[in-house]
Amino acid sequence: MLNNTSIWPKSRILNLFHIENPIVQAGMVWISGGKLAAASANTGCLGIIGAGSMNPDLLRHHIQKAKNLTTKPFAVNIPLLYDKTKDQIEVALNEGVKIFFTSAGSPKTWTSFLKKEGCTVVHVVSTPEFAKKCEDAGVDAVVAEGFEAGGHNGRDEITTLVLLQQIKDHISIPVIAAGGIGSGSSILACLALGAEGVQIGTAFAATIESSAHENFKNAMCQASFNSTFLRMKKYVPVRLLENEFSKRIASAEDRCADKNELIEILGKGRAKEGMLNGNIEEGELEVGQIVSEVTEILSCSKLVNKLTQEYLESKKIFF
Repeated sequence: MLNNTSIWPKSRILNLFHIENPIVQAGMVWISGGKLAAASANTGCLGIIGAGSMNPDLLRHHIQKAKNLTTKPFAVNIPLLYDKTKDQIEVALNEGVKIFFTSAGSPKTWTSFLKKEGCTVVHVVSTPEFAKKCEDAGVDAVVAEGFEAGGHNGRDEITTLVLLQQIKDHISIPVIAAGGIGSGSSILACLALGAEGVQIGTAFAATIESSAHENFKNAMCQASFNSTFLRMKKYVPVRLLENEFSKRIASAEDRCADKNELIEILGKGRAKEGMLNGNIEEGELEVGQIVSEVTEILSCSKLVNKLTQEYLESKKIFF
């Protein structure tokens, strides 16, 4: 494993998280539990537990699992739209978590409280306007997530390439790029555009340590260049791997179904059914466009080593 900070350009992200590689493993519902977060942290990256699908007790279990598997820093991602947010934050603080990635809500709600608790706070954004609001709210960094990313996306459909350029000259805090990143060369491109780190979801979702069902991992490995689509635009935009459920949503959207009908088709528990339980046809399979580049199920260690080697090879060519 290449875990030498001299490989990478100096960045505030490395110092902010006390990590060796400027790579963040994204917090993903049903996929990124304590095992994946710890395995990612042990490679020198920042691992994240995705708390969106966890009740407070389950979150505590995964934090404790991660602490048993690594001595390195890891974070918790907490979407701010749920009524369990307060309890999740209290659990994480009680377990000694010091790095929080927040999303799906206003950064003003919890940032000042977490900062007073001595925590590092990062918020996920999809527009330059929102990035500036995050800086004003006192966050330490932002994740600039383009709409190539898997799962829930911003409504403006701004690509990562454009979003980085829109954000970098308007805020002074570090920017972490996300969306469409799955190779060392794409990491190099993001750094060249001013990002100080990258967040990767789909490639980590397909690792051995991921909680994703083997059916889901295999489906990712078999995906082609046009296997994902942005669905549920009238309700809550989400990028999905195409399957029978996704096609049913597309058909409803084509005939201008209203929000209520889309919610009825979605039902409850589809993400868990697809990603955790392995129902490939009727589950909600959240992946990014980069999924076509995922061709094998690797360990976190081998994935990060592969990304690092690719970065070094690309750097030789372009610089």
